[in-house]
Amino acid sequence: MTDPPRRAILDRAWLLMMVPALCWSGNAIVGKAVAGEVPAFALAFWRWVLASAILLPLAWPHLRKDWPALLRAWRVVLALSVFGVAVFNSTLYLAAQSTTAINIVMLQSAMPALIVLASFALFGERVRAAQAIGIAVSMTGALTLVAQGDPAALFRLEFNRGDLWIMAGIVSYAIYTALLRLRPAVHGLSLAAATFVVGAVLLLPFHVGETLAGHPLPLTATAALAIGYVAVFASVLAYLSYNRAVALVGANVAGMSVHLVPAFGTLLAILLLGEMPRAYHAVGIALIAVGIWLAQRGKAGGGNSPSPPPSLET
Repeated sequence: MTDPPRRAILDRAWLLMMVPALCWSGNAIVGKAVAGEVPAFALAFWRWVLASAILLPLAWPHLRKDWPALLRAWRVVLALSVFGVAVFNSTLYLAAQSTTAINIVMLQSAMPALIVLASFALFGERVRAAQAIGIAVSMTGALTLVAQGDPAALFRLEFNRGDLWIMAGIVSYAIYTALLRLRPAVHGLSLAAATFVVGAVLLLPFHVGETLAGHPLPLTATAALAIGYVAVFASVLAYLSYNRAVALVGANVAGMSVHLVPAFGTLLAILLLGEMPRAYHAVGIALIAVGIWLAQRGKAGGGNSPSPPPSLET
């Protein structure tokens, strides 16, 4: 039986939404930092191999029981693995080879709106007024941080092929988030482990092709540290938390956690890099917080969304 403190953590959507944002705030930075040394598909493939190796021992007792349900829902598991594991992360690392980290962060700010569109297109889910206002307010806060308080700066950003890659990636992750409502009735660890393994298998041919084309994975400390970070934090911790948040508050609200990525990136820069806090930092972070609060109130107001899927608990 689960102890109350742990149960409380797993039921607090706002806390769960902070975990992936904190982990993902470093993902674009890591991808950009190693873009010239670690090939994109190598980083994506070994990320999921290591994440699978970490998660499988924890998930195995549940996988033994949930295996029949996962097989029956193989189409859903495959779709989640394609859109949420294989495609999204590969495109992010491909984007990092030819665009800036700030462009990656800025373009990801469009993801909550794309999740709303994906939920409507696939399932006819309509967004409530409070949710729409919350998404708009939160996106305004994210763009305030990206533009450093100067709206004109958004128009001075230059876009290139890498930006097209990241746009493809966020469309893919928006579809993944919307499809989570179709997840089979299995333990959260079982679903995560299955999608991690399938995603790694899907990426293997691309990694092999990349290697044969003259871009092998370098056996360096930098590569090892990068893979370790993206596997442990940006994969295991982030995905388990994100999937659970979607279960609690739905795709449209949970997707707003992406707006926290520039907020956490800003705070980390101030705390770790010694950057000076500015007024726009406070304004942007406050707008993001207010927007998420409004959207969660809109979700709590009722509606006809499907029942939440199972939690991480048995």
